[in-house]
Amino acid sequence: MIETVARLQPDARIQQVIRDENLHYMHVRLPASDSLPAHHANGNVYLTVLEGSLRIALEGQPARAYAAGTVLMIPLGTHMDIRNEGPEMLAFTVVKAPAPTA
Repeated sequence: MIETVARLQPDARIQQVIRDENLHYMHVRLPASDSLPAHHANGNVYLTVLEGSLRIALEGQPARAYAAGTVLMIPLGTHMDIRNEGPEMLAFTVVKAPAPTA
């Protein structure tokens, strides 16, 4: 078998699906009113909203909401504040490419 297989865990809050020298691929699930700690992106970040509504404030700008099916590209070093302010589960993937070195 040449390929490596990983499965998204439906009950994990934050799952590191793939973490190698090429990229980091994570699956995040936030219940209603939950959030991630505000932080600066340590790589080029690509967020794909899978379900729910992702509310994100970037670099102190007003927060915006993004629905399922949206892909966001966020540059290295950008300050991010990600929240689920909706009533349903928020699920999204995070791809950092190239992989952060720190």
